[in-house]
Amino acid sequence: MNGHSLDRLTDEHLAAAREHASGRSAVTVHGGREHHLRQTLIALAGGRSLGEHESPGEATLQVLRGRVRLHAGDETWEGGPGDLLLIPPQRHDLEALDDAAVLLTVANRLAD
Repeated sequence: MNGHSLDRLTDEHLAAAREHASGRSAVTVHGGREHHLRQTLIALAGGRSLGEHESPGEATLQVLRGRVRLHAGDETWEGGPGDLLLIPPQRHDLEALDDAAVLLTVANRLAD
């Protein structure tokens, strides 16, 4: 079995996010085109965001560290460590209220 320490990855990618001009760093923990499930750890330095983007389909966001705010249209959700947010099916953005790391889980559809 392949495993990952999410704590270690979070530490590494938060450090990278703080150093990078974009204020973010990410790594795919599991998945890809050949899998139904994709999990990506995303680290954001405090005050940074992922700009508005399309919904990846059915997906969740688990907050591993810090606090985040998810915006979609007129709706806003906040989450802290241990919270699980459902990604809305429309365009949205994600803002780090302080240094934060999240685990994005996306259910992919495989080509027939």
